[in-house]
Amino acid sequence: MSTTTLPGPDLGQRITELAARSPEGRRRRLWRGRTGSVIRHTLMIVACVVMIYPLLWLLGSSFKPTEAIFRNLAILPGEWDWSNYNTGWNSLTFQFGRYMLNSLAIVGGSLLGNLVSCSMAAYAFARLQFRGRRIWFAIMLLTIMLPIHVVIVPQYIMFRELDLVNTFWPLIIPKLLATDAFFIFLMVQFFRGIPRELEEAARLDGCGHARIFLRVMLPLAVPALATTAIFTFIWTWNDFFSQLIFLTSEEVKTAPVALRMFLDSSAGSNWGPMFAMSIVTIVPIFLVFLFGQKYLVRGIATTGIK
Repeated sequence: MSTTTLPGPDLGQRITELAARSPEGRRRRLWRGRTGSVIRHTLMIVACVVMIYPLLWLLGSSFKPTEAIFRNLAILPGEWDWSNYNTGWNSLTFQFGRYMLNSLAIVGGSLLGNLVSCSMAAYAFARLQFRGRRIWFAIMLLTIMLPIHVVIVPQYIMFRELDLVNTFWPLIIPKLLATDAFFIFLMVQFFRGIPRELEEAARLDGCGHARIFLRVMLPLAVPALATTAIFTFIWTWNDFFSQLIFLTSEEVKTAPVALRMFLDSSAGSNWGPMFAMSIVTIVPIFLVFLFGQKYLVRGIATTGIK
């Protein structure tokens, strides 16, 4: 009795492959790929325009007369008012440059504090063996979830007793004590990615923890240090709440607090000068991010040397 041999289960797959290799199949695949690429890029362009529109409107409004800012919502002003920058720079008690210098002083102290203290704490958690290391590391990570409003009142009471309110120290001293757990966590992950063979070789040459940290770990951790510096600069420069709490007198106020002084709930607000000075305060952040973006990407994407 003869039996009929049925086609194999891969017959349909072979027919599909042959059809895909045909000129018509290649054209169809190429059209689908181009269509998908056009759709993706179109969506990305639309998203970028939506996100950058407020900044462009702010830039355009800085050249509009105050009475025309909310009357005409177009980006380009109908009439150009170049006096907003001169008025905003000189209309407060001090020139606006004084407030920017105050911000730079706080940023400089915060940068130094975070780079030194957070790197030392991260090296201790990543390389040193001490009792309760895992518990203390877990407690440190839990502090990331604490909002600033929880700790600002105890900090204010403590610094008031030390007679440090209305100075820059309440904003700098916490950075010297490694209170930014996010940066500690970032550097810990980076230090753990550095091969221990480098540390062992340095130890054979007679290096202790201090020399290993300074001559081996820190040079290899430049991307993580740069990431810490960039984020510290941006977050400290844009900080408003803590600076508003601790800085009360006019001569020590920073740029974000000074921008608030252009608004008056009982009288007219100088929207044009305020928008102009807002553009001025954005420039340092833009420059820092522009020149440090490659280190920022490397610091986040890598966890040690290749």
